[in-house]
Amino acid sequence: MPIITDLFYLPPIEYFVSILGHKEIIVDGTENYQKQTYRNRARILLTNKVEILSIPVFGGSKERAYKEIKIDYGQKWKNVHLRGIQSAYGKAPFFEFFFPYLEEIYNKNLTFLFDHNFELLTVCLKLLQLDTKVSIGFGQGNISDYVDKRGTINTKEEFTARSIMTGYEYSQMFGVNFVPNLSVLDLLFCQGTESKEILVRSKKND
Repeated sequence: MPIITDLFYLPPIEYFVSILGHKEIIVDGTENYQKQTYRNRARILLTNKVEILSIPVFGGSKERAYKEIKIDYGQKWKNVHLRGIQSAYGKAPFFEFFFPYLEEIYNKNLTFLFDHNFELLTVCLKLLQLDTKVSIGFGQGNISDYVDKRGTINTKEEFTARSIMTGYEYSQMFGVNFVPNLSVLDLLFCQGTESKEILVRSKKND
């Protein structure tokens, strides 16, 4: 059965665990924008801390449609994000293979946050080797025909409060203690072709 999901910026690993087994996902193109969510922020692991990468936007209020939210390139965030990703994962085993796919999207300087996130999600699904089609909805149709996962994953609580995934450990670049549920970039750059298997192992048994 197809699922409806939120559209995030370089989503956390939990997001991809939640869509496992679904051949089709629909991202909601009709919702209003929400502040302080994964829609414009992602978490990566640097040498001594977890860094939050945040995309500045114009007029990010709940009264505006997500698809209308424009990225603020005047704040030079793109260089900060790309440098941060390179600093965090430049020496990771799969960095040189995967980074060009991401860099290509950043270099498009897409106007709207929704479009930027949609292209990144499409690439991440490809690199994870997930056989999942992604499209944009949802304004019509019978909601009972879909599994609605919107609003499930949020930044206000830890993933352990939900029944989606466990903190299955894999080798990371820094630190003694494993940091779970970072951006999927952490998994891709560190584990590459093994990433899909780790997603499967991370899924909680219902």
